[in-house]
Amino acid sequence: MSRIGWYARRLRTMNVREIAWRAGRFGQKKLAREVDWKSAERRLFSRGEPNWDELLRHFRTGTGRPVLLDGKRATDVAVANPDAAKAVVEAAERILAGEVTYFGYPAANVGTPIDWNLDPLSGYRWPTTPADKLDHRTAAGDPKWIWELNRLQHLPWLAQAWLFTGDDRFADAAFDQLDGWMDEQLPGVGIAWRGAFECGIRATSVAIALQGLRTSPALTPERYRRIVTLLHESARRCWRERSLFSSANNHLIGELTGLATVAILFPELANAHKWERRALGLLEEQAPLQILDDGAGAEQAVGYQVFTAELIGVVVALLSLRGDQPPSRLVDAIDRSAEYLGAIVGPNDPQPRYGDDDEGFALRLGPEPLRTVRDHLGIVAALTGNDAARRYGTPSITSAWLSEALGVTHGDSSPPALGVGFYAATGGLVVLRGGKRRATMDVGPLGYLSIAAHGHADALAVTLSIDGHDVIGDPGAGSYYGHPERRVVYRGTRMHPTVCVDGQDQSLIGGPFMWTDQADVVVRAVDIDGGVVDAEHNGYRRLAEAVTHRRWLTAGPDLSYLAVVDLLSGTGRHEAHLGWPLHSSLSATSSASGHLVDRDGLPVLQLEYAATGPIATEQTRGDTATHLGWWSERLEAQDPAWLIGARADLATPFAMVTILRPLDGETGAPITELDVKVHGKQIDIAWSDGDTPHTITVDTTVDGGIELTP
Repeated sequence: MSRIGWYARRLRTMNVREIAWRAGRFGQKKLAREVDWKSAERRLFSRGEPNWDELLRHFRTGTGRPVLLDGKRATDVAVANPDAAKAVVEAAERILAGEVTYFGYPAANVGTPIDWNLDPLSGYRWPTTPADKLDHRTAAGDPKWIWELNRLQHLPWLAQAWLFTGDDRFADAAFDQLDGWMDEQLPGVGIAWRGAFECGIRATSVAIALQGLRTSPALTPERYRRIVTLLHESARRCWRERSLFSSANNHLIGELTGLATVAILFPELANAHKWERRALGLLEEQAPLQILDDGAGAEQAVGYQVFTAELIGVVVALLSLRGDQPPSRLVDAIDRSAEYLGAIVGPNDPQPRYGDDDEGFALRLGPEPLRTVRDHLGIVAALTGNDAARRYGTPSITSAWLSEALGVTHGDSSPPALGVGFYAATGGLVVLRGGKRRATMDVGPLGYLSIAAHGHADALAVTLSIDGHDVIGDPGAGSYYGHPERRVVYRGTRMHPTVCVDGQDQSLIGGPFMWTDQADVVVRAVDIDGGVVDAEHNGYRRLAEAVTHRRWLTAGPDLSYLAVVDLLSGTGRHEAHLGWPLHSSLSATSSASGHLVDRDGLPVLQLEYAATGPIATEQTRGDTATHLGWWSERLEAQDPAWLIGARADLATPFAMVTILRPLDGETGAPITELDVKVHGKQIDIAWSDGDTPHTITVDTTVDGGIELTP
């Protein structure tokens, strides 16, 4: 993808105001591209030379600011959570040895001292040129890896390890690394300064780690001066270069969190009060936009929803520790997100997976490689006492610190029983439960704002988990920069549990984090009690012979099966791939009309297909040419997995049907004689389950018009 082509497509996603704003900001950057540390230091205070000995003395005592990582608190946390504290110390020991592991990449040794611009996995050294001149999209190295190293999110591990053990090796290493980082990474120069978002995430980690290390003899007034300068310069860029308009997604939240963290923890800075006011004001505006009224994340990506809520949570925690009442809009956003996520996972269901996930941490206190939804809910429980979070969350070292610091009291109330499902109408997710299964159907938008950066082309996707395990689902994010060819496929329609027409994605990819010509979904009916969803999308209207895809899901709580009916209407003849991506732990065998899915030799699910014309089963696993048939639990890692389904090449209108019957270790009577016919505006489906006949009648003129027998 050419750079000029990308810029042209990106320009088309902007309105006139955004174009004017970006042009003005570009001019400002050219006028003041590079800043040295001495110049940055002169901005710290409005007048006079500060007394750094006195400022450090106030910082050591915590005067005028909230404190999270504290020596007395660390003792209580370690006593109550010995295994978690031990895990943090072990992670800190690995850092002392120079060992780091990011995403699905293998462990790497960054050496001592650390070369902050070297990617040891690829051998690529990022150039020390002005950050805004770097094109990270076309570089030979993966910018995600080097950004992760330069976020310095391991510093809180070193701070905690020092607090837990009193071993000065941890504190000395933290300060030596900060010294080396500032010597190597001049403001505005190199990949570490590429974007205000990186400044915000890094500033949050450095500021909170520094508090944990504030009583260390290694923290001299000179070091304190340099680190405060780093934090001030980072905060300045967080505001000056903040992400607005079509880029105002989780990046803006991260920038505002970094700005607020520096302002709250260092109130003596000249701009602290102004920065805090600005950060809180914009966070209050953004929180309801990015965590929707039904609790779903606007980015249509669970990983980024968790990340965004925890970024907001850092600010809420600091304000609470200071004795202030956090803005209700921030607390409410965290709580309704937790209620939404809790309703999806319940007591036993697996992690919901849709959209991108770059495994980001707002504040990395624990060494766990991934932030799970249940870990996140445990943190929310400690932060706000939310009932759903308490009920479905799991404890972690992060929740332990927050519980110890905030002392949130938990009431006796509990959220209501999950029932048979729910519908998040704004976010566009339907959850249907019955017995041991959870089915979901995506009826939401592609993503957030005009570029929908982290959404996947998965309109009308249906997922299925059984007995707490993923069976049919979203295979994950796959890759961002490390394997660009995977990035295209993992975001595309063919990789998801929906219908792909003529090999095309429902929406057009405009770049690695940009979509153009986005599919729109229309929800016709949702009946939670009856277990029926009826929706359609217009993503294939751009074809020379336009097609509309309409899907009905029937998953009543008392049914022994699920039925998915797909109608493709329009003009011309089209090839349709009906896909069901399976978790990598599953195996599949095919028959003439379906698939049998098992785990470790035990039957899990039977699928049977039919169409109003010839239909053929198909299956792919671990295909390196098409990149189909994979499952990605971690970014930049993947395992072979079965992508099963069926293919039909027919004149429109035509219908396809999938009957999915969960199995409990035994195959039982097979599904036979599955047949589907279209009679004008009616779709008739019939099959037998042993000696039991079944029929489904779909009246396409009535929204949600489905009749079942029995």
